[in-house]
Amino acid sequence: MKSEETRTHPVRERGHLDREQVLAAATALVKQHGPQALTMRRLAAELGTAVTSIYWHVGNRESLLDALVERTLADLGAIHPTGRTPGRRIVSVARALRRQLRDHPHLVAMVHERGLTERMFLPAQQVLVHEVHAAGLRGARAADAVRAVQVHVVGHLLVERNRERAPVQRPGEEELWGARTAEQDPALARALARPVDPEALFTLSVKALVSGLLGAGADGTAPAGDGIGHAADPRTGPGT
Repeated sequence: MKSEETRTHPVRERGHLDREQVLAAATALVKQHGPQALTMRRLAAELGTAVTSIYWHVGNRESLLDALVERTLADLGAIHPTGRTPGRRIVSVARALRRQLRDHPHLVAMVHERGLTERMFLPAQQVLVHEVHAAGLRGARAADAVRAVQVHVVGHLLVERNRERAPVQRPGEEELWGARTAEQDPALARALARPVDPEALFTLSVKALVSGLLGAGADGTAPAGDGIGHAADPRTGPGT
């Protein structure tokens, strides 16, 4: 008599399953439950096939994990900057990189565990190099700008995750901030008592960082306005 699982997921013939389907199902398992949940038996059950069929398409579990890492590296490599000026495009790259890392924590952890973190960041770094060159930075100043943006993204994300995983705070921020702690600035107290908006805070901070990097690196003076929309672009002329 067939088991309930077999009736629900009829076993597929080898020819009806391909490597991409196996990798997509494995990716979904890891994204939802973490790498520890990825077993060949569980993956086979998800696909409604036999374990031997999984081995046929991707090899053993280590080979499967290697394939998932390569797939993740390819997916994370696609960052396309937007904006009319180098400053705005650098900010867009930072925001896209943050979203990628935030949306794939388990897969990123797998990449890190296999010693491929630097390779994972290389595509984003190359895009940043192009944009800091467009802003007029070269050499060590350009390298500093690229690394500063990358470290800012990673550091901000780590703080976000720590806040999300922290136990409930007693007292909370809304109880800690008042006229006395805010130096008689009630508007400041009200703002600090509200929950943090991570996306808005990240955008604000990375704009300030990029403005400072491009202002100090391009001509030694701060750019006009916020520095993000006014950095010169040799391809399109002054930003607007």
